[in-house]
Amino acid sequence: MKHYLITDPSFYGSTPDTLESALDLIYSHTLPDFALFRDKQTTHYCDLAQTFVTVSRSYRISRVLLHGDYTLAHVLKADGVHLTSMQFEEISEAKKLGLYVIISTHSHEEAKRAEELGADAITYSPIFVSPNKGEPKGLEDLKEIVDKIRVPIFALGGITACEQINAVKTTGAYGFASIRYFIP
Repeated sequence: MKHYLITDPSFYGSTPDTLESALDLIYSHTLPDFALFRDKQTTHYCDLAQTFVTVSRSYRISRVLLHGDYTLAHVLKADGVHLTSMQFEEISEAKKLGLYVIISTHSHEEAKRAEELGADAITYSPIFVSPNKGEPKGLEDLKEIVDKIRVPIFALGGITACEQINAVKTTGAYGFASIRYFIP
């Protein structure tokens, strides 16, 4: 099962130095297969993204992604982009740049659309209770969507412990994505 780390400024800070320190601490404990720099608050996204890509590359993270901005992901030589559920029409543009594309989905219809438009993978959420993310989908719904589409699915939402990861594993999901699971 693939491990997908997602950053949040409340845990990683909002300067290049605090981001680098946080990543060093986290990567020294566990190395995810995928890592996403996500910070919706900063006005210095480009600088922080460059730090994220550099540090993640130094730890040999397999897939280094940026959130939402496929052009910047291409410029900074990230492996890919994680698009929001409002960016379906940008999948093809990101793919033209040679990027690995993950897109956020929250329904079976969105998951199917992502597959049809050529996304490399999706996140499907929320699976468990997660702050401010609405009613959880649950494991049965996750299993149903895993059986329905071929695109790799990362379970997302409220995954903070090994018990939840083991439960997700039983659904056949490709992996799990989390912010809080990776925080030591």
